[in-house]
Amino acid sequence: MNVYDKYKLKQVINASGKMTILGVSKVSDSVLEAQKIGGQNFFEMADLTEKTGRYIAKLLGADNATVVSSASAGIAQAIAAVIGRGDAYHTMHPYSDRFTRREIIMPKGHNVNYGTSVELMVQQGGGRVVEAGYANECTPEQVVMEITEQTAALLYIKSHHTVQKSMLSIEEMVEIANNHQLPLIVDAAAEEDLTKYYQLGADIVIYSGAKAIEGPSSGLVVGRDPYIIWLQKQSKGLGRSMKIGKDNILALVQAIEDYLEHGSETGESMTLRIAPFISALNAISGVQAEIVQDSAGREIFRAKVKITATHKTAQEVIEELKQGNVAVYTRDYQANNGIIEFDIRSVDEVEMGLIIEKMTFIMEEE
Repeated sequence: MNVYDKYKLKQVINASGKMTILGVSKVSDSVLEAQKIGGQNFFEMADLTEKTGRYIAKLLGADNATVVSSASAGIAQAIAAVIGRGDAYHTMHPYSDRFTRREIIMPKGHNVNYGTSVELMVQQGGGRVVEAGYANECTPEQVVMEITEQTAALLYIKSHHTVQKSMLSIEEMVEIANNHQLPLIVDAAAEEDLTKYYQLGADIVIYSGAKAIEGPSSGLVVGRDPYIIWLQKQSKGLGRSMKIGKDNILALVQAIEDYLEHGSETGESMTLRIAPFISALNAISGVQAEIVQDSAGREIFRAKVKITATHKTAQEVIEELKQGNVAVYTRDYQANNGIIEFDIRSVDEVEMGLIIEKMTFIMEEE
């Protein structure tokens, strides 16, 4: 009996991208083997954490690194680290009134919901979000004017979820952090470049281990000491509730090695794979399809589908794609504008054919 029958689960075609609600990514055989080795052996966990972190840091040309349970856990523990600054009392009492330097400044357009809110993760770490600028604008001057004696760090979210226009760059945020001797935390959860933001001058950079890297459920924090050392101390405090197992630590290291050797699928490869899919979609009545690049500038190409039919809305099509024995999940951020996007990074040729069959049936219904 397969897992779908055993638990009465739907099969899922993930055309929405590396999304947490669908389990994020598929992992390779080499990553599974590393998980098996971790699961079947014992280690001193503090030693494993420290030494795998140093190993990853050497691979990435960074000062230090550490593996955590998720990018969200990375945010919460990074915030706690810059507030407590390694203090033993703070580790056990992260919300104590003794510690008043708790303000975390971020552009207002970066305080987004990605499945939960950035603000909630900051609060979990004991921080207070201070929004700089406006939803559609944040300049360096607007960040600087929010800095006070209570500022613990600056936070920058590099994500397609955030407002892209009229926002200061990471380089500008680095300059502000340096000028005011404040640490800069960059949440780059879904980003593909594991060295760029550290090299630009960020002090703490947070990645999802399961997105671009295609590792297990995990997070990667790359940065400078003492910040990473302070973050690792959180394992005896609030980090205890978000600890990661030895199997996933070793599996993520293997995934990083594989990723550095082979990289992600190129934009050229995606474009070639998606071209027949676009043609098949355009043969369906009431549909107009084209290739578009990721709005945040990443080398990710998707099928953008405009629903032109009068008898179906984009939202109705999205919901009907999820029905039946095989559920198709899409990107629905622009559904209110009649647009659906299909991310084909985790979709093979057979699954594209199933999507076309399902779309044809849905659009023929009246």
